[in-house]
Amino acid sequence: MKSLIVNNVSKSFQSTKALKNVSFEINEGECVVIGGENGSGKTVLMNIIAGLEEADSGNVKAFSRPGLVFQEAETQILGETVYEDIAFGPKNLGWKKEKIAESVLRVLKITGLSEKKDFPARFLSGGEKRRLAVACMLAMDLSIIIFDEPYANLDYGGVKQVNALIKELKAQGKTIIILTHEIEKCLALSDRFIVLFRGEKVFDGSSRDGLLQNLEEWNIRKPLASYNCFEDLVW
Repeated sequence: MKSLIVNNVSKSFQSTKALKNVSFEINEGECVVIGGENGSGKTVLMNIIAGLEEADSGNVKAFSRPGLVFQEAETQILGETVYEDIAFGPKNLGWKKEKIAESVLRVLKITGLSEKKDFPARFLSGGEKRRLAVACMLAMDLSIIIFDEPYANLDYGGVKQVNALIKELKAQGKTIIILTHEIEKCLALSDRFIVLFRGEKVFDGSSRDGLLQNLEEWNIRKPLASYNCFEDLVW
């Protein structure tokens, strides 16, 4: 069953073509890494998928509402405490108080934030803020989660926290899209690898097959130059 269809999407900003006829489909429950150098069009594509920008041509069909975890997760914090932040979305959806409380407690457990529920949200670590952003998506029962550069500015412990959460989301059958140029930190978690280069899709296949490509041609550092095997490509 399809979760997302991107059909011939193009987008320009003045004379710069950010995306050029990008097409792909993602199945329900699939974990996809979309790699590419900075400026390859990843964030523009993400914004179009999430409904934050409109394509100049082409279209996106999402079979459920996507949830977006920004590179700077702190910008998504709207509540004073962790609990209040997670409850914000369901409250705006008009849920009853009992349903909100049940949902918040459930996702606190899933994301490993139960002990932080009364903690000031803005004082969380970088990895915890990304987990909080995901908790907010899960509280609203969103089944498509998009991560934009989830490892930016994180130390080793923060990367491990984010990857543990991605594994948990996979186990729940969520559809996951990870946009990153740091593919060595997560490629072994993914079912599929898509590469964008100068706004065009230049590769779409299995993650293992992606490592056989000449990634340097697209300004992506080849991870196996410093890792021993495919399974090592997750921190």
